[in-house]
Amino acid sequence: MQTSYKILFLEDEPTIREVLKEYMSITGYEVTTVERGDQALELLSHNAYDGAVLDIMVPGINGFEVLKYIRGHMPQMAVIMLTALDDEKTQVQAFNLYADDYIIKPVSPIILLKRMETVLRRTAAGTQKEPDGHKGLTLQQEAYCAYYKGTKLPLTLSEYLLLQALYEEPNRVFTREQLILRIFNEDYIGNDRIIDAHVKNLRKKLPAAYIKTVIGVGYQFDREADL
Repeated sequence: MQTSYKILFLEDEPTIREVLKEYMSITGYEVTTVERGDQALELLSHNAYDGAVLDIMVPGINGFEVLKYIRGHMPQMAVIMLTALDDEKTQVQAFNLYADDYIIKPVSPIILLKRMETVLRRTAAGTQKEPDGHKGLTLQQEAYCAYYKGTKLPLTLSEYLLLQALYEEPNRVFTREQLILRIFNEDYIGNDRIIDAHVKNLRKKLPAAYIKTVIGVGYQFDREADL
């Protein structure tokens, strides 16, 4: 793993904050910890980070407000929500705000580190050189980026992986469960309707109606959307 990733870690519980910071630091991350949301915003306004791990229920402003700030000012930053809130509504809200991952506490430090590594590797790849102009929709898989006529689309990692799964097999109709496996592997615990939230967000960012709903089954890529 690259050892120079700078991480902002927002967590108000001292034991969790110190234990997870220690694991991150040993692994090679440069970690800055804060316990309040307003402190996180202050640091974000003056510093550059590769990723953020955000608790939601913290003093000051909550983790969702910090996530909104990040997506408004530094949309390519990797953001993982780390929280004890395990209800579906809160998870959907996080993905609607374009979180890259959602992890429910308590979590094994090793699992957190692996998921951080995965998200950071993919978002870092997205900073590579963009391809030359193309007609229609194209994917640069090694960089986890999608382009429309040469213009990069502002997709989160989860949105890109969803689009990639559909794009690569346009003749296949995917169920929500199959798409969850493509995005989260076997790590996701929750309702499969989270895919609907991702599709809704993805459709807003795509310039054409590339994603078809197949009633009673799931979703499929529409190759004729550009026609």
